[in-house]
Amino acid sequence: MEISPKDKFVTVYGRKPVLEALDDPRLEVDKVLLAEGARGPAAKEILDAAGRRGVRVQRATAQRVKVLAGNGRHDQGVLADVVAPRMRPLELALRDRPRGVLLLDGITTPANVGMILRTATAAGMDGIVVPRRGVASIDPLVVKSSAGVAFRAPVLRCATAGEAAAQLRAAGYPLFALDAGARESVYSFSLPSHAAFVLGSETSGISDEVRPHVTGWLAIPMAAGVESLNVASAAAVLCFEVVRRRGCPRESNLRTP
Repeated sequence: MEISPKDKFVTVYGRKPVLEALDDPRLEVDKVLLAEGARGPAAKEILDAAGRRGVRVQRATAQRVKVLAGNGRHDQGVLADVVAPRMRPLELALRDRPRGVLLLDGITTPANVGMILRTATAAGMDGIVVPRRGVASIDPLVVKSSAGVAFRAPVLRCATAGEAAAQLRAAGYPLFALDAGARESVYSFSLPSHAAFVLGSETSGISDEVRPHVTGWLAIPMAAGVESLNVASAAAVLCFEVVRRRGCPRESNLRTP
């Protein structure tokens, strides 16, 4: 299948994030897009940094930069496409039969998405589904919250969380969701060899388009009257418990294309 550029790159925008990407030798920058009217010391600094790395710079209208950045206030007339080597479409990733997949559903706070990417990657989850709609996009705020891990996280892309849930179920994956009132615990439920776990919105929980695909509900036991955890904290508990129970090395099961 043909892979969209949106499923290969993390786009960062703004002068400082673009310069940070260009100055990081661990990152491969595909190209820089600079607004036609961008001149002066800031533009020169970006051009010089791109030149040192051998990164091509394309000029475009300021409006084009805004559209591609997806942010009309903070792009500052420049963006960069950074290669994300482990990012790929969910449909393609499922051919490798990843053992553990995390699905983000309606999580719109960039800080939470960034922390989840960092935690799930550190735990060794095989894939984190970040839909293109309904979830905070992987932008400089998410990258910063992930402490840069977003560039190398095993991000799996699809249009919506509902579409992802349907694909996972069609591929034979049970889909577990967290619920404080669930009778089964994340510490004791029967863990299948392959499974997907959905994390819902910070305010409304699991969406109506995903809920019909959920096959099991799990709770994180709480003490001292605490009712719930922040979604990023809940993700940490879940991810590390899953890999602990499997007793496997914290390395991804997905091959890098």
